[in-house]
Amino acid sequence: MAAVRAAAVAVLLAAVAVAAAALNTDGLALLALKFAVTDDPGSGLDTWRDADPDPCGWAGVTCVDGGGGRVAGVELANLSLAGYLPSELSLLSELETLALPSNRLSGQIPVAISALQKLTTLDLAHNFLSGQIPAGIGRLASLSRLDLSSNQLNGTLPPSIAGLPRLSGVLNLSYNHFVGGIPPEFGGIPVAVSLDLRGNDLAGEIPQVGSLVNQGPTAFDDNPRLCGFPLKIECAGERDEPRIPQSNPGMNPGAAAQVGRPPKRRSSPTVPILAVIVVAAIVAGLVLQWQCRRRCAATTRDEEKESSTKEKSAAVTLAGTEERRGGGEEGELFVAVDDGFGMELEELLRASAYVVGKSRGGIVYRVVPGRGTAVAVRRLSEPDDGDGTESGWRRRRAFEAEAAAIGRARHPNVARLRAYYYAPDEKLLIYDYLGNGSLHSALHGGPTASPTPLPWSVRLSIVQGAARGLAYLHECSPRRYVHGCIKSSKILLDDELRPHVSGFGLARLVAGAHKTAQSRKLGSAACALRSGALSALSYVAPELRAPGGTAAAATQKGDVFAFGVLLLEAVTGRQPTEGEGGLELEAWVRRAFKEERPLSEVVDPTLLGEVHAKKQVLAVFHVALGCTEPDPELRPRMRAVAESLDRVN
Repeated sequence: MAAVRAAAVAVLLAAVAVAAAALNTDGLALLALKFAVTDDPGSGLDTWRDADPDPCGWAGVTCVDGGGGRVAGVELANLSLAGYLPSELSLLSELETLALPSNRLSGQIPVAISALQKLTTLDLAHNFLSGQIPAGIGRLASLSRLDLSSNQLNGTLPPSIAGLPRLSGVLNLSYNHFVGGIPPEFGGIPVAVSLDLRGNDLAGEIPQVGSLVNQGPTAFDDNPRLCGFPLKIECAGERDEPRIPQSNPGMNPGAAAQVGRPPKRRSSPTVPILAVIVVAAIVAGLVLQWQCRRRCAATTRDEEKESSTKEKSAAVTLAGTEERRGGGEEGELFVAVDDGFGMELEELLRASAYVVGKSRGGIVYRVVPGRGTAVAVRRLSEPDDGDGTESGWRRRRAFEAEAAAIGRARHPNVARLRAYYYAPDEKLLIYDYLGNGSLHSALHGGPTASPTPLPWSVRLSIVQGAARGLAYLHECSPRRYVHGCIKSSKILLDDELRPHVSGFGLARLVAGAHKTAQSRKLGSAACALRSGALSALSYVAPELRAPGGTAAAATQKGDVFAFGVLLLEAVTGRQPTEGEGGLELEAWVRRAFKEERPLSEVVDPTLLGEVHAKKQVLAVFHVALGCTEPDPELRPRMRAVAESLDRVN
């Protein structure tokens, strides 16, 4: 039938060519499409006349600028055109866009379409096309957007599509009749590409490689025989003791020596009691080793644990024994950012205050007023000493602008600034007091830590909330902040263990207003140096550790890396410096994934009893490894990280 139609088109073209000798080659190729259309109810092709010298004035056709009538685009959407795609379209050698969605075209996609090497967009969605995808489409080196959704295409997914070098927008193959498994090569599709494989007959386990581990379940829905993460469908024969699936081949496993893969474990149904005893002994050993590591690392714990017992037990006041000026002294400023904050300055300064944390950036007090609830007050260090009336005025204005901007950031998972105080020799920031300490103390022990380890559901909820808070600072807040100092001690927990990201904006304030231009560049490396803790450097992205000018530049990609280390910390229960074999935690986990080691060797031993959480743990591991990609351009944005974590449930 196709041969008959092609012959008919050839006869018609020959007849037209006699009467339309002036029409160029691209016009003749488009006339082949017009004659292949058997029904045009809206008369959308009436302007396609053979008497024209070129097709540049035809409806839906665009031409190359100054290209002598060469066609660059054909866009005919929602015209209800019935017919088929002729192979003569391959003659449009300058064609960049072929968009014919929402018509009634049938038949196969012509193999000759692979000749369109300048094609960047191919949109044939919502038609009645059938047959297999031509393998030659995988050779369209310029193609960035491919949408073949809602047709009747069949066969298997061609792996060559995943190798399209310019693919960057959409790869939509949904609602067809594709069968077989998802080729592992699809893991090489860039993360930024919107992949959609819904509504097919795909089967088997979703490969846990490359960008496929970062896809949400909606990319694979309505494939009843598809299984594995991120779908909530277990694959048949799945082992109770899963091994870590291989991650993105492009991930750098670190400078670790390769070791042999451990032998597969097989359980014997005849010795269940012995197996229980062995597992209990292994778990006990791991727990003892973990507790030992916690004690050994006590000297390098973060700032919240640097306050001495003596300081915590004695109540002081923020006014202390210093001679303090009254609220009306020139140069002083006390501002309640929140209208609901009713505490007066003198009441704040004279209330009982208990030291709950300190660092080189300042001391944090728990202030208990005579009435109302407790607040947390951060007294910033490195006060500015005035060197003149003009410079003092500028410093105050700069501090006021930075503090006011921090106060405008409002999110349920961001620590809320309630008020601030400025004097030439004193700076205070007042926040809501969060009484459950930080994620760091909850994971590794501390004065506010619970004697019971955090269960997995609580850890997952904490990192999900923290991701939402940091994503807000990156993309939704008035200033689009770079935090620059993300670590587990900066994730504070309230009475219901809800997380609150704290510490953002402090680098500018601590550096001092006379160094404002320099302070805007303070980043994760500077944060690590200020903290004085070895573990802080493990949160710093590789590009920020390098010597030179970039070492102090705060970036959102650096925040994403630090958050990925925080995720690994929550899942493994280890400090960022506590990888094995002399490796930091991130490099050690990456090596474990490459070697496909058993999950029980990497996850926090206290979580081993939560069998139902294994798939969620693996999902968080994959998100963390995506965040800690050595190449910052491969790391996702925090909004994508937050969405991926929310899908884990």
